[in-house]
Amino acid sequence: MNLPPLTQRFVMHFGEMGSRWGINRTVGQIYALLYVSAKPLNADDVGDALGFSRSNVSMGLKELQSWNLVRLLHLPNDRREYFQAPDDVWAIFRTLVAERRKREIDPTLSMLRDALMEQPGVAEDVHAQARMKQMHEFMERMTDWLDDVQKMDSATLASLMSMGTKVQKLLEMKDWVKQVFSSSPDAPQPPAAPTPESVTPSTKVNHGKL
Repeated sequence: MNLPPLTQRFVMHFGEMGSRWGINRTVGQIYALLYVSAKPLNADDVGDALGFSRSNVSMGLKELQSWNLVRLLHLPNDRREYFQAPDDVWAIFRTLVAERRKREIDPTLSMLRDALMEQPGVAEDVHAQARMKQMHEFMERMTDWLDDVQKMDSATLASLMSMGTKVQKLLEMKDWVKQVFSSSPDAPQPPAAPTPESVTPSTKVNHGKL
C-alpha cells in the first residue's frame, strides 16, 4: 500500500471488518480509502494507493455503487470517472439501513407473510407458525421504526442518539400519564391538591394586606 501510516491502519482494519459485514476485504478497503480521502479518486488512484489490479478496483467500485455508498463524479476537462464517499455519516447510516432492509429484511417479511396465511396441518407446524408470528410482529415494528428514521434529517438523528436514557424516562412518563387518566379503579391517582392545613406559613396569602 502507498498510504500514510494512520490512513493505512484505518483502511486495513476496514478491510478485515468488511467480511463480517457481508462484503469482501477489497471492497471494504476501497470504501475506507474513499471515505478518508480529501478529494475524489479515480480507479487508477485507488489501485495505486492500495496495490490492487484495475479489474479488482473496477469490481469493488461497482459493488459500492450498487450499495449507493459512493458517488460518481466527473471533473472538468477530465474524461475519467471519479468516486467519493458521502461526507455525512448519518447519510451513510441511512443508506446502509435502506440497503440492508431491501436485501435482507423485506424478503424475510415476505416469506413470513406467506407462511402466516397457511393452515398448519400438524401440531409442530402450529407451534412453528406461532413463533413465526412473533418474529413477523417484531420485524414489522422494526421496519416501521426504520421508516421513521429514514425521514429524519441528520441533526434530528444526532439529537435522538444523544438523548440516551432520557428516551426511556420519557416513555415511563408517558405510561404513567396514561395510567393516571385511565378509567381503571386500580390506576394511580394524580397528586392531591394541597389542603389549608397542609399549606406552610410561607405559602399562605395574607388577604388583609397588599
